[in-house]
Amino acid sequence: MNDFLTAIVLGLIEGLTEFLPVSSTGHLLLAQHFLPAQTDLFNTVIQCGAVCAVLALFGGRVKTLLTTLNAPATQRYLGELAVAFGITAFGGLVLKKMHFKLPETAAPVAWATLIGGVLFLGVEAYLARRPHAQKAHDAALGYGVAAAMGVGQLVAAVFPGASRSGTTILLGLMLGASRPQAAEFSFLLGIPTLLAAGAVQTLEALQEGDGPIDWLLIGVAALSAAITAFVVVRWLLGYVQNHSFRLFAWYRIGLGLAILWLG
Repeated sequence: MNDFLTAIVLGLIEGLTEFLPVSSTGHLLLAQHFLPAQTDLFNTVIQCGAVCAVLALFGGRVKTLLTTLNAPATQRYLGELAVAFGITAFGGLVLKKMHFKLPETAAPVAWATLIGGVLFLGVEAYLARRPHAQKAHDAALGYGVAAAMGVGQLVAAVFPGASRSGTTILLGLMLGASRPQAAEFSFLLGIPTLLAAGAVQTLEALQEGDGPIDWLLIGVAALSAAITAFVVVRWLLGYVQNHSFRLFAWYRIGLGLAILWLG
């Protein structure tokens, strides 16, 4: 398979899985078992392509937030996003100071993927017994829930395979957010988080100058991710209105087992 076809395929995988609670890292790891491995820069920057899909789909929501800055509800929501992102950014700096390194083997990713699936089944079973425990979609998320979702992004960073969207949505559900509410907040929180990660990774690559960077290849993959993520997120926003996350839970369990078997 030539380089551009590989980039398109990996972009498709990234776009399909970045915002679904199924671990984009786990899927990329599985794909690179059969395809050429890519650099950390490649894997991080193509996430920015997926972010473009969220910006397109939530353009109206973002515009409303920016044009109603004086409204208490808007200030609270933006404050919740700021708290969640601030926790993630601070935690990321601490991890960098500690010279944290991602695991180089597949087993930790597989276990994180599998355990996340089991936890989703447990939370869904709990919610089924308490159908009125969740907040209304238009209710305030709460700073405590927002902070927990920020911590969830750090958990996903430390345990690749946990899934950024999966961990944040799971924590939101556990703390009373509705499925649409948790999904929307997770998607919007992903905008500054993934863009910042891409910017940091790019800056480091330029400073270190380890070798030539094929920006065209990365751009092709990012475009592929953007187009695919647009379709996926649009579908998911409708799906969570009337469905649980059990389907994704069982899928995660199967993926985790597959990675363990192949790894």
